Amino acid sequence: MNILIALAFVAILGSLALAGYFMLREGRDGKPRGDKMMRALALRVALSVLLFGMIMLSYLLGWIQPTGVPLGK
Repeated sequence: MNILIALAFVAILGSLALAGYFMLREGRDGKPRGDKMMRALALRVALSVLLFGMIMLSYLLGWIQPTGVPLGK
């Protein structure tokens, strides 16, 4: 499960970097091409929602358990 979460984070960061690349790259006649950037950002949002849903499903199925933060007494 840890590897899956780590891969999802890498994919999310990769999609964000790709969107930044498309934002900085100019299209024809100096006009920015926002269609690829918007798709990359939409993919990032979809991956984030999917990751959150998988974490919640894993918790509900008992595959992962919360460890909590120890409260020093």
